[in-house]
Amino acid sequence: MASFRLRATGVAAVMLTMASWAGAAAAPTLAALRGLEAGEWALRERGGGPEVMRLCVANPAQLLQIRHRGNVCKSFTVADAGNVAVVTYDCGAAGGGRTDLRVETTRLVQIHSQGIEGGAPFDLSIEGRRVGDCH
Repeated sequence: MASFRLRATGVAAVMLTMASWAGAAAAPTLAALRGLEAGEWALRERGGGPEVMRLCVANPAQLLQIRHRGNVCKSFTVADAGNVAVVTYDCGAAGGGRTDLRVETTRLVQIHSQGIEGGAPFDLSIEGRRVGDCH
């Protein structure tokens, strides 16, 4: 399994804003994502170390493209039913992937994402929790 590859700044967290995530504004609103709360989310790879990535989520669609943040990608909705969203996306030369996201509560999600980034495969299982407001 590929590592989560976190970059530490300050307290081993990376804060990203909506402005740094190209594509979220254009992404369709999926029914499964509608109840998710905006704010700061902590993403931890399941089975990984204690590293946590912090993400300022203004649009829950940001959670569908964890490894290709900042890339403008074409997406296709495979499934959007109840509490599950499945999308594939193509970011051209940057790679692409498939993300399966299951909403547990408005503040807890399970994410499985796999694909190609930088010419190398990745396979991630992540638990995401809303931890507060963005700073």
